[in-house]
Amino acid sequence: MKNQLRTVLVFTKLNTRRFFRDRLAQFFAVLFPLIFLFVFGSLSNSGSVSFKVALLNESSTAFSKKFVKELDSSKTFKVDTSITTLSAAKDNLSKSQIDGIIVLPRNFGAIKTGQMYPSGQAKILYTQSSSGTGQTLVSVLQGTFKEINARFVTQQPPFSVAGQPVNEKSLTSFDYTFSGLLGFSIIGLGIFGPVNVFPELKKQGILRRLHTTPLRVWQYFLATMFSQAATGIISIAIQFALAISVFHLKVDGNYIEIILFTILSIFMILGLGLAIGGWAKNERQAAPLSNIVVFPMLFLSGTFFPRFDMPHWLQGITTYLPLTPVIDGLRQLTTEGKHLWQIGPQLGLIAIWFVIIYAIAFRVFKWE
Repeated sequence: MKNQLRTVLVFTKLNTRRFFRDRLAQFFAVLFPLIFLFVFGSLSNSGSVSFKVALLNESSTAFSKKFVKELDSSKTFKVDTSITTLSAAKDNLSKSQIDGIIVLPRNFGAIKTGQMYPSGQAKILYTQSSSGTGQTLVSVLQGTFKEINARFVTQQPPFSVAGQPVNEKSLTSFDYTFSGLLGFSIIGLGIFGPVNVFPELKKQGILRRLHTTPLRVWQYFLATMFSQAATGIISIAIQFALAISVFHLKVDGNYIEIILFTILSIFMILGLGLAIGGWAKNERQAAPLSNIVVFPMLFLSGTFFPRFDMPHWLQGITTYLPLTPVIDGLRQLTTEGKHLWQIGPQLGLIAIWFVIIYAIAFRVFKWE
């Protein structure tokens, strides 16, 4: 038994060294996920809402001029000062170059007879195809006028609304995105690694020569699992470091539990790569089959967007995909602060898939 384990250790070292010598493998295992991290992290952290508008001031009152200056300095409204006519504004609106047109009529900001304060009604023009954006723009501008109205009319309204948070913390969009990106890294390590390596080893006759040695399939699988786990931990550790330092990810979970769950997830997903790469005779067979397996999970397991945005019937189906419990478990451990014993459903699904996948992998694996 010691000799068998020693063989596993030797092949683990060989596979790990092969990874550090292969720049292409390093790119797809480490740098490629980081590119997605920066792209989706930047999108998730651009949380401020802004509208690009054309502002046409037809009024000459002092209040309208002051209002235009306040709107120009607002972070919510980005005024395109190059648009000075209604026809030019409508042309830009039809091309979706602006979100709407704000028109201040001639009497905007004038003090009517019997009043002590200025008044007026601004118009917002938007297209029918962007009615949602237009209605949001109307709502936001109404909120702006509400603050201005409070300066002139101090009467307390009879009805009001007060907001109160119901929980101490909630997940941000980046929390969901980050756990999905970790799943993307794991599926890349587990599937594309063996799928790219095994057909090449068969082509060079390396696996055929290994088959003539006392090496067994389970030893080769175990060595591959250990080497891929080591590679995966390095890749994911770098992602955590950048997510925390650059995008201010707050990790509420236990790092040891996150590492253990990550290793288990890599082992399970790796079985898919071992099955596909071990069965395929060449790259022409491996590439399309791996894409058939990978792409549905990438789009349906919550990798790039939350599963709660899907229809309920689709959520029920995608719950049982191999990658779904990986992403859900990582999110709960990392950002929700749960422990391993609190994510039993995810661990149970991973265990079931582990048995199914490796039963298939051992059955279809071919040395040549």
